[in-house]
Amino acid sequence: MGRAYVYVILGGGVSAGYAALEFTRRGVSDGELCIISEEPVAPYERPALSKGFLLPEAPARLPSFHTCVGANDEKLTPKWYKEHGIELVLGTRVKSVDVRRKTLLSSTGETISYKFLIIATGARALKLEEFGVEGSDAENVCYLRDLADANRLATVIQSSSNGNAVVIGGGYIGMECAASLVINKINVTMVFPEAHCMARLFTPKIANLYEEYYRAKGVKFVKGTVLTSFEFDSNRKVTAVNLKDGSHLPADLVVVGIGIRPNTSLFEGQLTIEKGGIKVNSKMQSSDSSVYAIGDVATFPVKLFGEMRRLEHVDSARKSARHAVSVIMEPAKTGEFDYLPFFYSRVFAFSWQFYGDPAGEVVHFGDYEDGKQFGAYWVKKGHLVGSFLEGGTKEEYEIISKATQLKPAVTDLEELEREGLKFAQTVVSEQKVPEVKDVPSSELVRQCSRVVVMEKPLYVWHAATGVVVAASVAAFAFWYGRRRRRW
Repeated sequence: MGRAYVYVILGGGVSAGYAALEFTRRGVSDGELCIISEEPVAPYERPALSKGFLLPEAPARLPSFHTCVGANDEKLTPKWYKEHGIELVLGTRVKSVDVRRKTLLSSTGETISYKFLIIATGARALKLEEFGVEGSDAENVCYLRDLADANRLATVIQSSSNGNAVVIGGGYIGMECAASLVINKINVTMVFPEAHCMARLFTPKIANLYEEYYRAKGVKFVKGTVLTSFEFDSNRKVTAVNLKDGSHLPADLVVVGIGIRPNTSLFEGQLTIEKGGIKVNSKMQSSDSSVYAIGDVATFPVKLFGEMRRLEHVDSARKSARHAVSVIMEPAKTGEFDYLPFFYSRVFAFSWQFYGDPAGEVVHFGDYEDGKQFGAYWVKKGHLVGSFLEGGTKEEYEIISKATQLKPAVTDLEELEREGLKFAQTVVSEQKVPEVKDVPSSELVRQCSRVVVMEKPLYVWHAATGVVVAASVAAFAFWYGRRRRRW
């Protein structure tokens, strides 16, 4: 016994909610769409888990952060799905998928068939056991990937006030959780193997500013080493952590944020896997034309850089979801997914945004002394490819986004440093869109990063074209007259 749907979304994370909203806006009919999720709740905004959810006062709780409030859009509560004829199959694990037959088999033995499948399985948190460290099952060792993790962490935080927390990992989860723990009056020590926090994105100079602020809040950093083991009490509760460099840190709470791994196992051997994710084209379509992948699990072409990327951020999840649905529902009207990589975070009084690719030479600008507004540009092969800004206004963030998308030429790094944010403002303000409909096909147009420059003035080409046309007409008339006389 089973059920059949036209569209099935496998996974109940952020991208599933945004896909569902897009389906309704593009005319999906009642009973055509189904969302299958292992979680017992409707899709929600995951970023809330490391921010508002962990606050000691007035913490965020569902239904306040169901999708799609993160994009200032509708709040999709369970009632909303019911009103729009969308089937939510919650608390259900899919144990196998047959892509050729277009069927899914749940852990309860039910078969669900589809015409189109959207894979939104996201990723799972890497466990310590995968690195040879036992103890993830201890009651005070916490991860943060889903609502169950957040509830568990919040409970342990409540019982650890004025205690000691060790945060393993210096990335997004580590930095945001450390800030939340400090707000909850817990002593925090961060441990990570890199030379500075957020090593995949931050430069040493950027990282140093944030680390100094964290230190001022009482956070300690232990860098260049890793966790090797835990010490437990008689109830198997962690009391301390042991590090490879020989350090011994007391712990009432341990938060682990050491990365994620895309959930691709159901499709290995059936779909093409690349860079750890399911490979899709610019329409978010996999190697099987009826299967699409979105969010953290998808490896897709980033047009701006001409290469395949798998991105781990909520913005990519939201936008790839909308695009995939648009392709499915209105293929003739939907172009390629042209995405500018975007990352952001908000901790303490800080709020930063990054656009593009952190590759190439780095140019810092702004005031790194008071830390109110500062940034950096990344320049590769003579072009701007990445932009970072802390403390910007909405308009300023939009400007660095547009400037990065344009990939303007950069010839003088010292001048770029002096101009700072003004460089991006100038690039955007000078952007020109030429009128090309009357330009002859032989016109040579050269894209020069900041403006479009034609090889010769347009009137010269008009004049030359006129002469050529006139000469051609005269020659034809002469030939035609002579031929008529021969007839």
